[in-house]
Amino acid sequence: MTDRTTEEDRHMLETAKEAARIGGEILKQGFGKLTQSQIDLKGMGDYVTDSDRLSETEILRLIKKTYPTHILHAEESGVECHESPYRWIVDPLDGTANYIQGIPIYGISIAVQKRTDILLGVVYHVDRDEMFWAVRGEGAYLNGQPIRVSPRQDMAYTMLASGFPWRSKDHMDPYMDCFKELFLSAAGIRRMGSAAIDLAYTACGRFDGFWEMKLGPWDIAAGILLVQEAGGVVTDFRGEHEYLVSGNVVAGNPAIHGMMLEMTRRYLAHIK
Repeated sequence: MTDRTTEEDRHMLETAKEAARIGGEILKQGFGKLTQSQIDLKGMGDYVTDSDRLSETEILRLIKKTYPTHILHAEESGVECHESPYRWIVDPLDGTANYIQGIPIYGISIAVQKRTDILLGVVYHVDRDEMFWAVRGEGAYLNGQPIRVSPRQDMAYTMLASGFPWRSKDHMDPYMDCFKELFLSAAGIRRMGSAAIDLAYTACGRFDGFWEMKLGPWDIAAGILLVQEAGGVVTDFRGEHEYLVSGNVVAGNPAIHGMMLEMTRRYLAHIK
């Protein structure tokens, strides 16, 4: 980080990293060992496990101890309000379905929002021990090394990522129309099962672009900043910046983002 980074920013970043590692150790201990009694169904295709809850408890315990007056917004426990300009947005286990199935693609996402801006973000890909992080205006990093979005300019050679709209199956038809056009335009599309990891992989150039709809702010807040600080562009399906409200995201390097946005606007701009 540069001299522009304040001591407060540095301390919050280190707290977020430490919290992600604490949660990661809990997830490792439970991976592959869950029984059916440790898994609950929140809604169709939406699960929570004892590992989610324990990871969140310990992550929030550290944040509360360090920043007792900050607002906390976590996936499982909701919003804990205080009078503060700072909001911590926490997903203690992104990729829960993968985790339940024994698929080692899952992670932890922690972001800090200062008023309306995402100030910093951490995505920890637990199984690979990959810590992605970014602070606004200071670049994006993977295990301490700077990362950049891919330089690819030709859509025909791109590898894209997405996720099926399981929260919004009533939008399946326009999603599939959009998917078809992007699929026919790109070299390939992958469905990882973790939006946080998809965005982190877009930030470091493993994917050239990512789109998905109706995600929670805990799924995407940290990853959005990673992409932006790695030189990429993130918008909603209309080309605007209401992604934390709508949960609709298009991300990529500037050239590929522009091409993807043309297609998402055509098919998905009506989805709020």
